Order: sequence, then C-alpha cells, then structure tokens
Amino acid sequence: MSAVLGNPVRGNEQPDDVNIRLNFMRKLQAVTNKIHATANVDEIMLDLSQDICDLFFADRLTIYAVAEDKTSIVSKIKTGLNSVNQLRLPISDQSVAGYVALTRKLVNIQDVYDDAELKRHSPELRFLREVDRRTGYRTQQMLVAPFIDERSNELLGVVQLINNREGSTFSAIAEDGLRELCKTLAIAYTQRTRPAALVRSKYDQLVAEAVLSAGELELAARSARRKSDDLEAVLVREFQVRQQDIGRALGKFFGVPYEPFKADRVKPVDLLKNLKREFVEQSQWLPIEEGPDGIVVLATDPEQVKHARLINSIFPKAKLNYRATTNAEFRQTVDQFFGAESDLASVGDLLSGMEDIDEDGEVSEAELSAAAENELVKLVNKVIVDAYRQGASDIHIEPRPGKEKTIIRFRKDGSLEPYIEIPASYRSAIAARIKIMCDLDISERRKPQDGKIKFKKFGPLDIELRVATVPSAGGVEDIVMRILAAGEPIPLDKLGVLPHNLERLKAVVGKPYGLFFVCGPTGSGKTTTLHSVLNHLNTPETKIWTAEDPVEITQKGLRQVQVNRKSGLDFATAMRAFLRADPDIIMVGEMRDKETVAMGIEASLTGHLVFSTLHTNSAPESIVRLLDMGMDPFNFADALLGVLAQRLAKRLCGKCKLAYEPSDDELQALLAEYCEELRQTESFRKNPKEAQQEVLLRWSERYADGSGRFRLYKAVGCDECSGGYKGRVGLHELMVGSDKLKRLIQEHSRVAVLLAAALEDGMLTLKMDGIEKVLSGITDIKQVRAVCIK
Repeated sequence: MSAVLGNPVRGNEQPDDVNIRLNFMRKLQAVTNKIHATANVDEIMLDLSQDICDLFFADRLTIYAVAEDKTSIVSKIKTGLNSVNQLRLPISDQSVAGYVALTRKLVNIQDVYDDAELKRHSPELRFLREVDRRTGYRTQQMLVAPFIDERSNELLGVVQLINNREGSTFSAIAEDGLRELCKTLAIAYTQRTRPAALVRSKYDQLVAEAVLSAGELELAARSARRKSDDLEAVLVREFQVRQQDIGRALGKFFGVPYEPFKADRVKPVDLLKNLKREFVEQSQWLPIEEGPDGIVVLATDPEQVKHARLINSIFPKAKLNYRATTNAEFRQTVDQFFGAESDLASVGDLLSGMEDIDEDGEVSEAELSAAAENELVKLVNKVIVDAYRQGASDIHIEPRPGKEKTIIRFRKDGSLEPYIEIPASYRSAIAARIKIMCDLDISERRKPQDGKIKFKKFGPLDIELRVATVPSAGGVEDIVMRILAAGEPIPLDKLGVLPHNLERLKAVVGKPYGLFFVCGPTGSGKTTTLHSVLNHLNTPETKIWTAEDPVEITQKGLRQVQVNRKSGLDFATAMRAFLRADPDIIMVGEMRDKETVAMGIEASLTGHLVFSTLHTNSAPESIVRLLDMGMDPFNFADALLGVLAQRLAKRLCGKCKLAYEPSDDELQALLAEYCEELRQTESFRKNPKEAQQEVLLRWSERYADGSGRFRLYKAVGCDECSGGYKGRVGLHELMVGSDKLKRLIQEHSRVAVLLAAALEDGMLTLKMDGIEKVLSGITDIKQVRAVCIK
C-alpha cells in the first residue's frame, strides 16, 4: 500500500505505475460503493473511517460538515482525537480546513508547521497548533479537499487526511483519489440533507448540525432506555454534548427561541405567587419574566403546554411568549426560584423581611435557635452564594461600633468591592449564625477563633469556607471567610508562563531529586502552581505525598494529607511520616520553620523531589531567608533546583479591552523600566545601548506586527467585567539553581549578587515578565506596577 502513495504519477506512466493506480482506484471504488449503498451516511462513515485512512496510507482522518450558520465547519467524523470532543472552525484562512472551505481548493501540505509553505497558499494561512498542544500529537502532512453539491454549487464540507505514514507528501494519486471520494460524499450528503422523513425526534437537529452522528444518537437513546435515564443527561454525560447545543436543537424543533439558564435571573415574585413548586415540576413550565411583549414562559415542551391550555386560565389576559430549555436547565431555574439559595429575590428583600432585633445587638442562643428557620439563615446563605457566583475569593464582614452599619465586602481578582450594608442590630446575630455553621463557641467574643463551614449542609453549593473571627475595637467581631472551591489542577501549559520560562521550568522540575520552592505573598497562586507542576509529574509509576493546609485542589494519584495543628499533625510531623512511606515526590504546603526546611533539604539529598512554598518577595531573597534560618549553605546549594516567585495581576477583559498603538515615548518608558534591573549585570554595564537594542529587537520578533508596530491595550469596562478587568494572570520570576548560583550560595553572597547572577543566566524578574505580558495584550503596566515592589 505504501507504494500507492509514493511519487506522483503523471503523463508517461510505466506499467507498474499504472497497475498501482488501478489497484488504488479499485479499492477506492469499493469504499464509494459502501457509501452509496446506505442511507445512513453518518453511521457508514464511522465504520469506514479506518478503511479510508488505510486506503490513503494516512495516520488520521477528519470529516467536517458546514454548520447551519454557514460561517463555520464542524467535525463529524474524526479518528485519533479522543481528547478533543468536537472541532468548530471558522470558514477563513485561520486554519487549513477553514481555508479549503473558503477557497474550495484542494491543498497538499508537506509540513503544517512550516510558515513559509503555508504563506505560499495564502499570506494569512495558519495551522491551529492548539489541538496538537491539547492532544500531544504532532501533525505534519495534510491533504485537504472540499466536497460540494454540483447542482447548487453549495459547499457541504471538508475531508482532511493527516500525516502520510511514509513521512512524505501525499502523492498525486492520493490527490485524485480524494477528489473522487469528495464527489461521492457530496452525493451522499445531498441525499441525506433532503427534507425527507429525518425529523423523528426533537434531538435530530443535533445530527443535522453535526454535533453528533445518527449512530451516536441512537446509541444514546438505547443507553437511556436501558438505564431508565433521561436522554439529555446521557447525551451530556456519555457523549459530551453541551447543554446549549441540546437547547438550540429543542428550539429548532419547537419553533421557539432557546432560553439558557441564567444565574443572575431575578425571581418574578408576582408571577409565582399562585404557583407551587410541585405544580411547576409536574407541568414542566415556569413564567420567568414579564415585559412589554407579555409573559415569557419557560418550558421543556412548549407544544404540550400550549395545547393543555391550563396556563391560559392562570394568566387569562396575558400574551404568552414561549421559550424552550433543557431538562437540566429547567430544574436549575426551578431551584433558583424555589430553592434555599434564592427564596427571596435580593438581599434587600431579605433584610426587609427580617424582624428587628434589640438595639444592643445581643442575641441569646434560644433566639438563634428560633432564627434557624427565619430570614437570617437565608441572608447568610445568600451572601455566600452571591460571593461564589461572582467569583469572589473572600467575604469580609466588618461591623462598626455603636449604631453604624455593618459592611460586607467581597474580594474579587485581588481587590475588595462593597457588597451590602446591614443594620447594626443584625451584626451579633450574623456572627453567631456563622459560628454555629462552623462549630465555634458563640459565647466567646474576646479571642480570635477559626473554623470551617461545609456549606453543602446549609445551602445548594458543594464548597467549603475557611472562617476566621477577630475581635475588633468597640466590642464587635470581624469575620473573614475564604471560599475554598474544590477544583482540578490547571495544566502547566495553561498557567500563563512565558514560553522561555515554561521550557526552563519543565527542565528543572523534571530532575529526579532536589528542592524547588514557589514563593510569594498570601493569595498569589503558589499552591495552584505547585499542583500544576505535580499534575505534570503525576504518573502511575510515581508516588507523591502532599501535606497541605487546607487541601483545596485534589488530584487522582496523589496521597494528600490535611494538616491539623490542634491534633499535633503539623508540616514537620507530616514530613517525617512521608520519609518512611516510600515517596518519590513530596510537596509540603509551607516551610516556615528551621526543622521543616532542614528535613526538606535532607529528603532532597537522599533521592526525593521536594516542593514547597515560602512567603518571600523575590526568588533571590528566598535564598537569603533560608540561609538566615541557619541552613548549611553547602547542603542547601547541593539540594536547590530552583525558586519560582510569582504574583497575580489583573487581566484585561477580553470583550472590551481597547487596542492602541503606543507612542515612541511610551515604548521607550517601557523599555527603560524593563532594563532597570538589568543594570546590575556586568554585560549591561559594559554596553547599555547595545543591551537595550537587543531587548527591543527581541520584543519586535515576539510582539510586533508585520510592519514592526506594537499594539497595546487599555481597560474600558463593560457588563462582563469590573472596571475593564476580569480574572488574573500570573507574573513569574524563575531562578534556576545553576552551578554559578550554587557557588554564590556557598559563599553566602548578598541578594544583589544573586540577582545579577540569575539575570545573567536568563532569569526575568517579576516586572520584566509583567512587561512582556503587557506587550502581548494580557494586562497593562498599571496592574504590573501594582503588584511588583520594584
């Protein structure tokens, strides 16, 4: 078969070459006959996908269909891409398949990573490398062709063959064969898309839009029947179909708009006053809002609701506008309107519904017990739910003396924002309620206390909160609650580490033993980074122990220990236990005392890879801090692999950030700020102008457009963000334990000397890393300066 796809055959073909072509065409004919012989093209293509790969001697195959919006193509058949559920590509030159759909021309590429070869087809043509990064697969050769309805000249889809198994370009025979296959597919798909009796169920639109195949839909239906389960739940759980895709299919089937679940929807109290939850769940319809065009009714089956006419007797004079939704989103909306977290529409309603408490603010245990069923409980739950939904990391409850109101603030993206003000009469009741939730002593108001709330016992969210109470001036108690939302580790490649640092980081943590630190202030993402590193190293052959306080991120394969100082299980004790438990890798949440650091050094010198965090300002300062603890500089130098300092800066909102071309003065100011810390290096001092030119040249290669111009972004502000910023991005300072640095550690060198050596080795300081992210449009210099000391 490999000979089939050898050198192109043209013109004066030799007898052997003609036989090869005839043999290939005969096998192609067998495939096309199978396609023509069935009406279920989706199912036969699934069965034939491997035959097609073998026929063309290709490693992988993807077949795209044009989406209903005619502006994109969606993968229908794909082999080998198990980790990528569905590919949707715009019809444009931003991808190879999209370019073929745009130009309707066959493309044969030797190496998709060769930008010069791509530019020969189109100056703007790109290869989407993100799929390779997500799957770990290396795409090289591609043979891609469109299939078109010859009668209407309408584009139907694209066939993409990936990687010739011989490692060479696909041959001319393969090109001719793919054109013939595309003609067959065009005929088959044209017949399939005719308005025949295809619409058998309300989910058939999923097949029409290439979200899944007809065979997969039938499999899902059989699975749902066998398990007595909801078909929509099976589609989501087993076939990774998104709720919005199901919702759009339902909307098309019923001929009404699709309405997704909205977490911030306001409860329509007037519309719901005569409806009970049991009735709503049984009838499967729910009024969600009333506007100038009438009442909007949410339903899982709008046709059934219309014909039942019961709704017309409840709202006799109203105009009704129906919306379709999925079963899961309907249940979410019902829970939102009738559930514990939103029995009332707003905090204002909750406050107005609460009875006044004595002016002195004192609350007895008996009163609180009675309050368990009143609005106070709902108020506390509402505050926690709102904080979680708004993406807050901390809730600050700040009472003031006398009759001044209690302020509640949320920390979002590192900044505190006001949430509500509560009358002074409620402050003690709220403090007591929170203490009850985390089993603290409600009568103790003079000493700080700390505890945890497992919110699942009290509300609808499966989260934990770490609670700290602090007595403050005026006989009141401040309460700070940190939301510990259980999460999965972020892949190392998604942490926002610059490629230069990422390569060095992977090399450092890939060593078999040694000591690696992540440093920074509280809330700078140290634990998140360490878990990303552990996720990178987590294999079935590796034993990993972690000691954390608290355990926020869980990973399959890790043995995680929750530190409990009250019972005597601190970091040092856990570390001693780990060394007897046959570890390969140890992660200690924090090294704050001499004993734990000494044990970490000892473990790393005896063949273990040890990770930990430190509360220090920069990577070089971490070295001096550890030596000041009394560590032996020779052992410490031998053990050290590296130190990663990090901060979190606010990220510009992707929806509203405004691009602009910086002036020469602004660019020079950025360059001067970037080079400020480079002045400590010998190479910079010798020739500062040349060093600055090198930096500017590197910037131009990485961040300038084709004409050499830079593009920066500024914050604007929209409904999706807070003041133009949404989310945060990490700034990183990676100092690698090179031989030169280890020698300086043994000599007990000062911070400035260590910094200069690290810069010579290629380290970027936090400020330098931040400026690179300013140039790449992720943040702005204001936010970088806000988190960098120098």
